[in-house]
Amino acid sequence: MSDYDYAYRGFSRLQGDAGRLTMLLETSGGATPEGPVTHPQLFTGFLTAPVAAATAFLVVADVAATRYYRPQLAASLDPVVTANGDRLRIESFSGCCGVYARLDILDDGLDGEVIRHGTTNVDVNSDFRRALNRVGAATPLHLLVGADEVAVTTLDGRYVEKQVPLPSRWVRGFAEAQVLATGLSLRAEVPPADAEAVLRAAPRPTTRSVIGTTHWVSATGRGLRPATRPGPGTIGLPGVERLTTLWPVLPYADAVRIYAPADGTLGPVAWEARLPGMRLTLMLSPAAARGFSGEGGVLDDLATSTATEDAALVSALLAWDPTIDVDQLARMADLPSHRVRAALTTLGTAGQVGYDLAEQSHFHRDLPYRPQQVEGLNPRLRAARKLVAAGAVTIADGLATVGKGKEIHTVRFGAGAGAGAGAGASCTCLWWAKYQGGRGPCKHVLAARITTNSM
Repeated sequence: MSDYDYAYRGFSRLQGDAGRLTMLLETSGGATPEGPVTHPQLFTGFLTAPVAAATAFLVVADVAATRYYRPQLAASLDPVVTANGDRLRIESFSGCCGVYARLDILDDGLDGEVIRHGTTNVDVNSDFRRALNRVGAATPLHLLVGADEVAVTTLDGRYVEKQVPLPSRWVRGFAEAQVLATGLSLRAEVPPADAEAVLRAAPRPTTRSVIGTTHWVSATGRGLRPATRPGPGTIGLPGVERLTTLWPVLPYADAVRIYAPADGTLGPVAWEARLPGMRLTLMLSPAAARGFSGEGGVLDDLATSTATEDAALVSALLAWDPTIDVDQLARMADLPSHRVRAALTTLGTAGQVGYDLAEQSHFHRDLPYRPQQVEGLNPRLRAARKLVAAGAVTIADGLATVGKGKEIHTVRFGAGAGAGAGAGASCTCLWWAKYQGGRGPCKHVLAARITTNSM
């Protein structure tokens, strides 16, 4: 599947004077409840905390323009903006896909005249970045997401066609990040000064080809204390250098929340800066050299026999709500909750669903991909289906033999997991030996699960 190109009618810019500044975000093609729109206008109104909002927006844009792993390679992509009726969500991934950033501008952060529903990309250019750095606290900041004029031109009167690919890695990253986020728990809430102390102790990002220092901290009361090794109550910070991107917003935060695996193991971690009327979340992949796009957390749900059909039904029921109530969806779709969650995972692989840690709920966005394209984005799933189609899976006595010829592997299902369960399974292949299920199931486990689901 090819990447999706998007184009703009003009450059995003900051215009006006000290009496009132207007922050115009130029939009590309986007989805709305009325259907696709070439250049949607999603919001017009004021930001109630202009300096904090401008700084947080720059953090999201900086993530999109940065490669934390192999930084010599270029990275310059434009954030995704979703309007959910009562809030704006601005999201991006780093060029290496190992850092996910999202700014949620909530109702208290917006003094809006118009806020619609829809998803689009917004132009971020170097002149616009420099202008945002000059926003002052006393200056009212008016925000336009999408021009309110039919024709917007550059200074020389010509339209801008900025062709920037929206990579399929971002779509896979959106899917994997929301699945991994559902497994994180709130481990600490600390004052910004404590968060700043951790960042001050972190190594500075460099131009080296590899970063990846892992720090451990433990939460004590309302503070953080450095830990020398993992243990009960510790929180792992993989590739801690990547967190320093949050530094600019800490002066405007009243608290920082840290989400990590509840069992204290090393995995993805998310830091959420609570700002006036806003939340800025930075989520790190489990290792600096691992992008979210390759984690494989979605594959178990995708391998179920009903996921695609259920996703089509659930998709028709999504209504651009700022939060998705799984139980309510289950009642509307007349499906059990576990099938709705699997359907949301399937929709997430097409960029249609995200996950908000602060509210512990999914939300709706709409990128230019559809669930029918999912298999092309997941080579392990595609390989598993080929094994099944070739008749290369045999199930007997709680074991699966997968493969033909010299490449045959045994899949063993975990005790109590059931023959069709991906969780608790193991395999004799090299992939499983290397990752032990830490990056999702291998193709052999997936093939075994697909086979048992069809029996």
